[in-house]
Amino acid sequence: MRDVQRIAIVDPSDATREPLRNLLLGVDSVWLEAECARYEFFFDVIRQSVPDVAIVCLDADQAKAIQLIGQVASRFPELPLLAVSGRNDGQAILLALRSGAREFLTSPVQLEELLTALTRLPRRNSKGDSAPGTPFTKVSSQVYAVLGSRGGVGCTSLAVNLGATLAQEKDFSAALIDLDLALGDADVALVLIGDYTLADVALNIDRLDMAFLKRSLCQHASGVSLLPHPAQMEDCQLIREEHLQRMINLLRASYTHLILDLSKSFSPTDVTGLRMADKILLVAQLELSSLRNVVRMMLTLGNEPELAPKVQIVMNRVGMETDITLRKAEEIIGKPIFWQVPNDSKAMIESRNNGVPLIQHAPKSKAQQSITGLAQALTGKSQHAATAPKAKKWFWQTSS
Repeated sequence: MRDVQRIAIVDPSDATREPLRNLLLGVDSVWLEAECARYEFFFDVIRQSVPDVAIVCLDADQAKAIQLIGQVASRFPELPLLAVSGRNDGQAILLALRSGAREFLTSPVQLEELLTALTRLPRRNSKGDSAPGTPFTKVSSQVYAVLGSRGGVGCTSLAVNLGATLAQEKDFSAALIDLDLALGDADVALVLIGDYTLADVALNIDRLDMAFLKRSLCQHASGVSLLPHPAQMEDCQLIREEHLQRMINLLRASYTHLILDLSKSFSPTDVTGLRMADKILLVAQLELSSLRNVVRMMLTLGNEPELAPKVQIVMNRVGMETDITLRKAEEIIGKPIFWQVPNDSKAMIESRNNGVPLIQHAPKSKAQQSITGLAQALTGKSQHAATAPKAKKWFWQTSS
């Protein structure tokens, strides 16, 4: 689980305090430590509860609220203050910031804006000091986009098993979004039938909040959560780039790792996923059509300077009979292979047919050992991944 940010709020108005409280209660990464209905009592509330963030709503009595911000900032300089007001008043904003508020939000507060503001605030350590500009969360959310070089290379299998593997870590929580909108089968791989799909989320995007979004995901016994593709093909057109952006931004608040299982069509939603990803896992095999497509994809991704550095080549089913060596593949691609997953067809097919991830079905299988190593390499759990015995060197990362 990610570290929780403890928040105290003060707002004498029930009409604005209750929506803010409900908003905070729906976010796993924050804890409502205290709420106060009187400005004059908030100083004592802070002293007793010692929150990580204090939120002061200005509208009930702007003069008192500004004075309170100044007093708190003076007495607790290490405590980040966030001011909230529904009035479009530039003078009030200026006064709040000058008095010591670090951020200013407009009421009614939007969840994305709140989460963005919280990540910009300094983090207090156990001694009460602050590190300016350091986000609160020690475990930052990571988004991995899994992209196949052609159909059948094992893109979905890798996405599903990587998600299930990450979910096993006590400090992690993982969610998988099936962005192969027309023909995705992550739900089949996990034998999950959800009540909601991406289309339902898109249809409710205007009133989307964390509670509804989390209800839309279905959780597998392995711990990984899934947001399935639309049930009807015609519903694929409901999902637009801005919808996906909002979903990912919200899910970052509750999950340490998001895996995006992309289609092979480079659709607008695929491109949005690539842009929002921290790493792009381009899955290939040691055969000519797959490697040719890797070259083509790298050229396309290279047209956007921020995308190319994210790409990591994952060679799947290594060990199958082929005339193309790993060294030759790297020469063709012009880029080192980041990771190799061995051919382990028996364990993989049985896992797939039973709808159970490898981590549960065959945790000691060669493929699962490799995927565990991949998860460790991506999360920094193992800085020296190429440490397997020589006889099993092909499980692990290829040196460049």
